[in-house]
Amino acid sequence: MNILYKILLAATVFTCWLPAVTQAQKARLNHIAFSVSDLQKSTRFYQDIIGLDTIPEPFHDGKHTWFSIAPLSHLHLIQNPKPIITPSKNTHLCFTVSSVDAAIAKLTKAGISFEDWPGKKNAFTLRIDKVKQIYLQDPDGYWLEINDATQ
Repeated sequence: MNILYKILLAATVFTCWLPAVTQAQKARLNHIAFSVSDLQKSTRFYQDIIGLDTIPEPFHDGKHTWFSIAPLSHLHLIQNPKPIITPSKNTHLCFTVSSVDAAIAKLTKAGISFEDWPGKKNAFTLRIDKVKQIYLQDPDGYWLEINDATQ
C-alpha cells in the first residue's frame, strides 16, 4: 500500500467512526427524581391524574415508584420523611396532552386546582405560539405544566 492510500483509508475510517463516538458521548435524559412525603398518595396522583404508567424499580423496598415519561426516560418518586422544599413555578416538569380542555375537566372532577402562568385560578395561558397551558402542583407542591404543544 502506498502512503496516499493509507491516509485515505485512515481518513475514511475516522470519518465513519467520529459521528458514532460523538453521538454516544452526548448526554440524554435518564430520569428525574422527586422526594415525596407520601409515596402512595403521590403514586396515585401520577397514575390517576397525570396518566403515567409505572415501570419496574430495582429496590422493592416500598420507598420508590418509577414511571415511564418518555422512551428511555423516567420519573422516580422516592419516599422521604424530611421536609420537602418546593421550587417556584419557574422550575417545573411539563407533560404534553392532546387536549388541555380534557385535562382541565379531569382535574376539576378530581377537585385539583390549577392556574395560568400569572397565577389566576382555574384559568389557562395561551402562549404567543398558540400552545395552551395550565399549571398545577402535585401532592408535595412540585409544579407541573400541562400543555398541548405539538412538538
